[in-house]
Amino acid sequence: MLNLRRTLTKGGLDAGPVTIAWHLQHHHQIVISRATIYRIIRRHDLVIAEPKKKPKSSYIRFQAEQPNETWQADYTHHRLADGTDTEILTWLDDHSRYALSITAHVRVTGPAVVATFRTATDIHGIPFSTLTDNGLVFTTRFAHGGRTSRNGFETELVRLRVRQKNSRPNHPTTCGKVERFQQTMKKWLRAQPPAATIVDLQTQLDTFADYYNHHRPHRSLPHHATPATAYTTRPKATPANDRPDSQFRVRHDRVDTAGKVTLRHHGRMHHIGIGRPHAGTPIILLIHELDIRIIHATTGEIIRTLTLDPTRRYQPTGAKRGGPKRPYGPRKTSKPEP
Repeated sequence: MLNLRRTLTKGGLDAGPVTIAWHLQHHHQIVISRATIYRIIRRHDLVIAEPKKKPKSSYIRFQAEQPNETWQADYTHHRLADGTDTEILTWLDDHSRYALSITAHVRVTGPAVVATFRTATDIHGIPFSTLTDNGLVFTTRFAHGGRTSRNGFETELVRLRVRQKNSRPNHPTTCGKVERFQQTMKKWLRAQPPAATIVDLQTQLDTFADYYNHHRPHRSLPHHATPATAYTTRPKATPANDRPDSQFRVRHDRVDTAGKVTLRHHGRMHHIGIGRPHAGTPIILLIHELDIRIIHATTGEIIRTLTLDPTRRYQPTGAKRGGPKRPYGPRKTSKPEP
């Protein structure tokens, strides 16, 4: 446990009790409570005291209901080994915190914003909306008193029918997810050898994006899933479909000790068989009318898909019950014939 914390810290990665517990469970099959982990690392003087922060309850939190419902974007500065200043532009999915695009630039310009946005949409689809601050590379609504034409990014959003949202001036918490992501990214970069060129920096950013999306648990996501799991679990929003279908439901649950989960349909309770080996597993049910998909909430693995039979209270797994049957014919015995 202590070695794991030192390894994560040396790599510029999160190394708190929640992260350590996640790695122990998923990579070493060891389950230890967060409180126990905290006591152990504190006993060995590995806890760094931090000043009191503003309580989380004082913030009004919001999160998009679907992947691609809102993309946040922002850029930050980073210096190369020789002190040259560069800028890193990030596109982040609001719902899943999935890093859609992280690119290094000498300077982030309007054309660079448009180019990275187009590349991201080619890979991940067109989002319903975007959320940025009021930088001129994102919007010109405050330039010249608002008496100017759209910039290239605004024109692209109008063409694709993507809704544009901007934070209020002097209100940085609106884009807090992407800004918090940049803190995590820069902490990781400081633990790496300084990049000599912008190409080397881009290579480092690609490595970080893969780790962040696919191998790092996220504390803000259900069951501390990875961003990739959260991004691929639910249907994605589109410009023509800003909200989930009224007949579409998403439910978080846990498989009971008998290997089943319950679901109410038109006022009638149904029991869906999943299997005793999955007892206690946290799951996500995606329900579209009678079509149901059951997904492992932590790994994103599809455990079962089925079409609900409203006439049956129990929806069996289809697996054969009991052991192998005896073949037809007289029973064979080991007794010798007379």
